[in-house]
Amino acid sequence: MADGASGRMRSPLGQVTGLGSAKDGTSHWWAQRLTAVALVPLAGWLVIAALAQPDLGYATVHAWLARPVDAFLAALCVVVLAVHSSLGTAVIVEDYVHGRAAKLLTLIALRFAHVLIGAAGVFAILRLSMGTLGS
Repeated sequence: MADGASGRMRSPLGQVTGLGSAKDGTSHWWAQRLTAVALVPLAGWLVIAALAQPDLGYATVHAWLARPVDAFLAALCVVVLAVHSSLGTAVIVEDYVHGRAAKLLTLIALRFAHVLIGAAGVFAILRLSMGTLGS
């Protein structure tokens, strides 16, 4: 069986598992779907919980995130969102950036950016949840 437009032949195992030359197509697809499914209740909770606050000033958000369950869910939402975004942007780069060096550099930059954004989000939540007024 030919492999799409490239005309190359795929092994029977490759046909059954659906893996391309990178050997991780299926796991990437599953990770993207699982993070999307996880984001539905997490994002729903975050929106409802934020709208339930009387205002979004520092004191209110601090009191809200001082509750361990709320801080944990907010941090989990940030981490899952960063992973989901990283997976999605990687697919876009793999599909639309054509030079090998440009693709590699873009993927590395995006990975660093997503790690930085995720870590900054978790740090902000921890800081708000443990911080004191006026700091």
